[in-house]
Amino acid sequence: MRSCSRTGCSAPAVATMTYVYADSTAVLGPLSHTPEPGAYDLCTLHAERTSTPKGWEIIRLPLDGVVKPPAAPSDDLMALADAVRVIGMREDDPALRPSPGYTEPALPGRGGHLRLVPTAE
Repeated sequence: MRSCSRTGCSAPAVATMTYVYADSTAVLGPLSHTPEPGAYDLCTLHAERTSTPKGWEIIRLPLDGVVKPPAAPSDDLMALADAVRVIGMREDDPALRPSPGYTEPALPGRGGHLRLVPTAE
């Protein structure tokens, strides 16, 4: 049984925290099977209270190893998705089709990383 790496804490460790310095990220997850150099074993209290330096991101993995299902989408999110779906289906609306003499505008010169690709009909 390993104990918490924090100074003065002798509680049993339940989590391991490692750093990815190149990405300014800390990863806090379940206790590793073996002690790792450069990793910190933390007790429940210190794992919950741990923060990262300003500008760093912390990725918290479930400590029990069970991945929680995503939260149910809110009504607002569902309403937005339905509205986008309805607009996408309007392509079949004859009123929105281009007139018979319509031609696609000429593609401009390279102005950015995105460009319009005409569809073959």
